[in-house]
This record gives sequence, C-alpha cells and structure tokens, in this order.
Amino acid sequence: MSFEGALSPAFDLRFLHPGADRPDGWGLGFYRPGEPSVTVLREPAPTHASSQAELVRRSEHGESAMFVLHVRTALWGALSDANTQPFSRAWGGREWLFAHSGSLDRRPELSADPLFEPVGATDSEVIFCDLLNRFVSRRWRSLGEADPNVLADWLAGINALGTLNIVLTDGRDLLGYADRHESGLFTWQLAPPYENLSVRDRDVEVSLTQNGAKSRKGIFVSSRPLEVLGDGAQQWAPIPAGGLWVVRQGALRAEVKPPGPSPEREDPLRTPSRLNRPVKGEVKRLEVFHRTVYRYAQPVERSMHLFRLTPIHDRAQTVLQHSLNVSVEGQAREYDDAFGNRVRRLRVDRPFTEMVIEARSRVELLDTDPLAFRPLRARSSFPLVWMPWQRNQLAPYLLPPELPESELTDLTDYAMTFVIRNDYDLFDTLLDVNASIFKEYQYVQGSTTLATTPFQVYATRRGVCQDFSNLFICMMRLLGVPARYMCGYVYTGPKNRNHPQSEASHAWVQVYLPEVGWCGFDPTNGILTQTDHVRVACGRTYSDATPTSGAIFVGGGPEHLEVLVQVEICD
Repeated sequence: MSFEGALSPAFDLRFLHPGADRPDGWGLGFYRPGEPSVTVLREPAPTHASSQAELVRRSEHGESAMFVLHVRTALWGALSDANTQPFSRAWGGREWLFAHSGSLDRRPELSADPLFEPVGATDSEVIFCDLLNRFVSRRWRSLGEADPNVLADWLAGINALGTLNIVLTDGRDLLGYADRHESGLFTWQLAPPYENLSVRDRDVEVSLTQNGAKSRKGIFVSSRPLEVLGDGAQQWAPIPAGGLWVVRQGALRAEVKPPGPSPEREDPLRTPSRLNRPVKGEVKRLEVFHRTVYRYAQPVERSMHLFRLTPIHDRAQTVLQHSLNVSVEGQAREYDDAFGNRVRRLRVDRPFTEMVIEARSRVELLDTDPLAFRPLRARSSFPLVWMPWQRNQLAPYLLPPELPESELTDLTDYAMTFVIRNDYDLFDTLLDVNASIFKEYQYVQGSTTLATTPFQVYATRRGVCQDFSNLFICMMRLLGVPARYMCGYVYTGPKNRNHPQSEASHAWVQVYLPEVGWCGFDPTNGILTQTDHVRVACGRTYSDATPTSGAIFVGGGPEHLEVLVQVEICD
C-alpha cells in the first residue's frame, strides 16, 4: 500500500480468529514518517494469542505512507524468521522491503562475489538478493534512480524460471511486477473523500478509517482482489501480465506495459500528467462579449459600482479594441487599482430597477510558449529562498487564508506530498498539482459558494473554477511559492466538453517563479495558460479581481442576476 502522505490503518488478522485456517506465517513492514529504516512485525508460526497481531490491530505502530503485508500460504524451508516474508535489506542509505507470491522451478544464479546473499531457504529471498546485486552493479541507490524498462527486462528474465508476482520498495517508491504468464497482481485506487472504508478477504481486513480518516489518495497492489467495504467505489484492475508499475505517494509514477498492441491514448490536454508539456502554439485573436444584467424588485435609489472588465494590455496580450457600456447613467471615473487592474467606478444617484453592463473586447494573445524559460531557469527546487526586499514585495501573495491551524497543517502535509513525489523539483510539482486537481476533483456547479474555503474543497473534492484556484493558491503559499488569483475568459471551442466554462467568467492561477515571472496554471482544465486565456484582472483573492461589484445605499430589495459570456475567434 502506497499512500499520499501518512495514514494509520488498522489490521485485523482474521486468520487468527477462532476456527479460521492459519497460514504458515505472516509479516508486516512499514516506514515511520521521515525515517529510512523499516519496522517489520512477523511470526513464522502464529497462534491465536498473538502479541504481534494485537500490535498491528491497534494504532501504536504509528503512521506510514508505505505498508507491505504478506500472508504466507505455502512453506519454503523451516518455520523461522529467516524464511518469513516480507524480507528486508539495507542499501543506498535506506532499508528495502520485498515480497513474492509464487514459486520458481529453479533459482537464479547470484554473481561471483555478491554483496547480498540469502540467509534463509526461500527462492523469494534469492530473487530479492539478486535484484539488489543488480542495483549495486548499476550504482542505482534507489528505485527512483532505476530505469523502469531495465527493471522490466530483469524481472522478465527471472520470470522465465517460474511464477513471479512481486512488490519491492525502498520506502519511497513501490514497484509491482505481474507474472507474464497470467497476471497475479491487482491494483485498487483509493480516492477521497471517504469516511468509512476498509478492504478485506478471508485472511485479513485493513481499516483505513478506524484510526481517523484523512483525505488521502493511495494505491493498493494485491495478489488477489479484496472486498471493499464503505465509501470506495473504484474496482480492482489487473496489472497486465508481464507489466510493471512504479508508485510513489499514492500515484502511478511509471508504467512498463508488456509487449503487444497498446490501447489508444486519450487527448493529452484532457488527461495531463507530469510528463505532459504544452507545445508551442500560434498567436490567436479572440473577440469577447460579456453581458451582465442586474434586476431589482424595488428601485435602487443610490448606489456605487466597480467594473473590472478591461483586459490586461502587456507583452503577452494586446488589447486591439475595447468598449464598456452601462445602461444607467452616473458619475464615472477610471483608474488603475493596487494590482494594476483597469477599474471603472460608477456612482448612481437616480432610481433604477435594471442595470445592463456590456463589455466588448478584441484581444491578440501572444503567450505561445509558456515553457520558453525552461533552459534558463536558475532556482528550480524547494525550498524557495527570497531576498528580504523580494519577500516584502511578494508578501500579499505569500500569505495563506485565515483558516484553523489544524486545517492549514493538513493542507501543508497534502501540498508536501506533491513535493516529495516530484523529488522537490519546483516545476514538476506545479504540473502535478495542476493535473491532480483536474483529474481528482469534480467540477460541480452550485456545490460551493463564495464563502467556501480551500480546506472544504480539499475535503469534499468538488467545486468550480474559483474553488480549484483558491485551493491551488493556498497550497502554493503554504509551500512558499507566491500565487495570485486570475480572472478572465477562456476559449474552449464550440464543441469542447468544457464549453460551459466559456459562457461565464473563468478563474485560474498565476505563480511567481524565480528569474521567470508570473506563470499561469488552469487547474480546472489541467493545462498551462497559453493563447486560449484572456486575462482581465488579478489579485490576492476573488474579491480583488471580481468583474462587477458594488454597494447599494438606498433601495433595492431582492436581486436577480444574469450573465452571458461569448468568446470567439476573430480574424
């Protein structure tokens, strides 16, 4: 089991219940948070009164992001700790765990002068030692350094000697390999939110929520599908025979498929990943029509209004034409606010029951290559260090929202899982967060309000573009990365499934990268901003960049709002 951050599952070894068939042995290995060493609890000949089983049933064993549980059903050698899985060895400054389901017809031959040699009698331990000796020969000190294709070739060679379904972990990455003759490994993806969830078979039950539920995703790898009880809706799926998975922090990091035809790939813009990078686009001209209508049950006698509807004009976006018309007359004044947004302030002292605001803009978008900076970037890993004057200038974009400390702690832990999963690389972490929100959070109109907090979005895994942007911003600021809220429009095309987003104002995020500047990420669509996003206003939060706002001093009553946005390509 590999989790996005540490969880504390409770293990009920059902084979120790009265009347149950007992296996020859069992073992559980896990890594305490931040420690490279592994804790292994195991018994070669368990009894009903098992003190080790009582330990794993409770929460004293602590939290971990990685667990390996092996229940032995066949006997290799004597009943002893040396022959009980999972096996552990130290290499590369970490302890490794290995478990094998199957049996070889003959054992692989170890090198002439092996660094690792088995101490027990099982062919499983021989496989483990052989793999580690190969790591030593390649000078790979972790699974993260290894080439997955080379690993797949090694394991295919060992697979020729017998049945091979294995898991191997160094505490950070988890490798699963399915026997090439007939798949014997299955995967199940743990997807939040959930409140009561466990998996089980006749031998063991693992409760993921008995010791407290957290909004963490994860991946299970098992030699057979387990029964899912509670909130889990995902189905178990086999790893293809001869296939290899590498998992880190509850997410698939690498996959090697067996030889043969591959299934058709989906559009990478709709299914982004760490390895997807946007390609260079073409300069695009867009025409935007934004119509807002306010209707009131009683006349508004005196009011003040703010309109941020003029697109930004800079080196990446040129405003060719813009007009703003308001159906109600009043005293108007235009100015640039503290964030550089063009604002029209309108004071109305005459009664009205309807106000129609229409903005028309023609914009040329020039940000065709958002990754042009990649060869030149200097500081690209966490933690980011800012000079005092930089931190002072960026302070409004580094302060997270005021939330309870426990919620900020959970969000910080959540954000750090992305950092760890991407080896502390700044840009890969940003891409991972952007893609994960797109893939794992549901876009549900009406499910949230302006008062919905980033933690509530994280806990429920649903929202709209504003909520996803707020969550992204909060996570970045907790990691020390300046982030700001962007409001504008997005062109999705007339037949795109995200077309409803182009019928209203859209929100996304810009983060400030050292020696690069502000870079746009759209977590609602899982892409970087290029020539489909029209920037209108920015700020710390939505309130700084809202298209229309104001205050009614006298009159009004119930309000009815209508908004229409049209974004089209123009010549």
